[in-house]
Formats: sequence, C-alpha cells, structure tokens
Amino acid sequence: MSKPKRVVLAYSGGLDTSIILKWLQKEYGCEVITFTADLGQGEELEPARKKAELMGIKDEHIYIEDLREEFVRDFVFPMFHANAVYEGIYLLGTSIARPLISKRLVEIARETGADAIAHGATGKGNDQVRFELAAYALEPEIKVIAPWREWDLTSRTKLIEWAEAHQVPVPKDKRGEAPFSVDANLLHTSSEGKVLEDPAEAAPDYVYQRTVAPEDAPDTPEHIEVTFKRGDACAINGTEMSPATILTELNEYGRKHGIGRIDLVEGRYVGMKSRGIYETPGGTILLEAHRGIESITLDRGAAHLKDQLMPQYAELIYNGYWFSPERDMLQAAIDTSQVNVNGTVRLKLYKGCVSVVGRWSEADSLYSEQHVTFEDDRGAYDQKDAAGFIRINALRLRLLAARDKRLSGLPETPDGDLPRFD
Repeated sequence: MSKPKRVVLAYSGGLDTSIILKWLQKEYGCEVITFTADLGQGEELEPARKKAELMGIKDEHIYIEDLREEFVRDFVFPMFHANAVYEGIYLLGTSIARPLISKRLVEIARETGADAIAHGATGKGNDQVRFELAAYALEPEIKVIAPWREWDLTSRTKLIEWAEAHQVPVPKDKRGEAPFSVDANLLHTSSEGKVLEDPAEAAPDYVYQRTVAPEDAPDTPEHIEVTFKRGDACAINGTEMSPATILTELNEYGRKHGIGRIDLVEGRYVGMKSRGIYETPGGTILLEAHRGIESITLDRGAAHLKDQLMPQYAELIYNGYWFSPERDMLQAAIDTSQVNVNGTVRLKLYKGCVSVVGRWSEADSLYSEQHVTFEDDRGAYDQKDAAGFIRINALRLRLLAARDKRLSGLPETPDGDLPRFD
C-alpha cells in the first residue's frame, strides 16, 4: 500500500489513540485529521480537542460531533425493530455503534480529500472487522490503517516507552495496566480483559459502572409507560421525547433498578471466545416494551417469521455487515412489520427485572376479548368449528400412526374416514 498523504483517525483522546496519532505522523509522514464521535459515552469530549491541538492538529482538522440522535434514530431503533440479540443474550451495543463511526470517517475523508482512515481496534477483536467492512462498503477504494496489526508495541510498557520517546503526554493513571478495558455509548457499556479474562471468576463489583447492584435497588417497584409509533418508542409516561432522550431516560430508570447486567462468553467473528460484562439498562427495558406492544399489534405469522429471521439479522450486525444487501433486505421486511406497531406498554421495574404488566393500542390491537373470553362470546366464535380444524390437521399424523402400526404388525383400528393400508 502506498503511503497516504492525509488520514482521518477515529480519535478518542485517550492514550492509545494519541499514540496512534503520533505514530501515523512518524510512520507515514502524513497529515492527520481527528474525528471524535459523541455517541453518549458519558465523557467530556473537549479534552480530546485540546489533546489533538497539543499533538499539532490544526483546528479545522479536528472534528468533534454529537451523533447521539442519529445513533439512536437510524441505528439503534431499526435494530430494535428486529428485537435483535446475539447468542440469545447480547443486545449488540458495541456492534451497532461501529457502522455509524465508519460512515462519518468515510464522509470526512471525502470532505477533506483524505485518502485513508485509521482506527485503534486490535487484531484480535471484532471491531477491526466492523470498522473496515463498513468503510469498504461505503468507499471501495479507501485505504484503512490499523496500527495494532502493524507495529510491535505489544505491551503497555512498550506503548508508554514509545509515547515518552515521542513527546506524547502520558497521564499518571495510565502508567499501570488498566484492570479491564471499557467501551461505552448511549446503548451500553462493555467491559473486557484483564480481571475478567477467567470466565470461572465472578466479575468484581467495581466493573459495573452504569447500574446499581440489583440487591441495592429500591425495595418498591416502579411502573412506567412507554408509547410506540411504527415500532419506535416516542414517549415515556405520556411525554413525547426524541430518540436519544428516550434512551437516556430509560437508562436512568434501568440504572436505578439494577436492570440490564449480563455476564457473557461470546463467540467472536474472528474465531475465539471472549468474556465480557455488559450493562444495557435502557435497552433491556426497551426490548421488553417493544415485544410487549408487538404481542397485541403484530400478526402471529409475521411475528413468528420475524423471530426466525432475528438470529441471522443479529449475527449480521455483530459481524459487521450493517452496510450489506442482506441486512438491507431483512431490514425492509422487518420495518414493514412495524407499520401497525403502535400503542403503549406498562412495565414494572424491580430489583434487576423488567416485566410487562399491561399493553394497549386503540387502533391497531389484534387482541379481541370477545373472541377469547371464557364467558358468553355472543357468537363470535363457534367452538364446534375446532373439531374439523383438528381433524384436518391431524390427518397426516393419523396416517403416519396407521402405517407404523401396520409395519410393526399391530392390527389397524378401523376408522370410517381414515384410509386403510391394504
């Protein structure tokens, strides 16, 4: 690969990406543009600007953008249309953020005439795949630089020695090994590595950053109502809010009640298994609420088909294929199912648990009390019809049973309407 002249770097302002910034300047002799995305990670981002300036980056080449609304509206909400979970438990909080970051990296590269992008993902993880598949899907000729796959700075000691030799400021609290690594955004926090690497050992309490321990949560349940329009949450307790504001509010409810903690050993796309501690307080509430409103507004056939498609859809997101034709196809089908997913769900929050305790939809409910009641149904449903329904559906089973009896030597039981095997 020829050396790039200008590179857009996904820059957090932390030590690792600051080292990458300086390494790009030294190794490639290129101009670096920094991009820092606010996805609701809960950190001040202005320090990233100051650090980039200290590293010699021109002000016009420092991009710091608030992408929280776009993140929730265009990525999180469409994913929740599918009720997507990976390997039955993971709500894909890191996975769904990567395509948006890559999208902006490519867009900034176009705007500034950059011929490459760079990221700080390691060569062992999924994020390198997600960043790069998304980038190539949007700009097939883009160059991608992944320093962790190129340099020999393979330990914390080497990183710090290199930083000090090249005038990269090293905060005192960064000189030792961090007990675990963290990725965070508005949907979740992810903690991995070091103290968490032995899956047989319980995670220390200090790993959890976004939720109180369930046993320390309030002793009194709290009830909230979430309203949906076309499958998207649009209000809490009757107050309409923007997508990012809704997720922020749900995060606070989940934090307070210790909701959304999982301890997961997952199968990475690159082949190995890894152990992670995830906290998704608002997303866990949102998933339960969405399934609750779908239970009365979504047809059984559509709901069951969507549940069959979900694992494949979740795997596409986990593996980095957000910008792929197959994800687009699945998304189109899933979004079609959400047209009538309108109404309100009442949820009970208590000691780490969230459960649906009520759901209603004025115009779009498929629930008919008149048909399902155990009382007088006023002719809405003729129970005698069920006999024919059962006999038709049982015919193939009865034919199978008759054949098996014949082959086993048992006498067949005469039945007026059941074909005999003579």
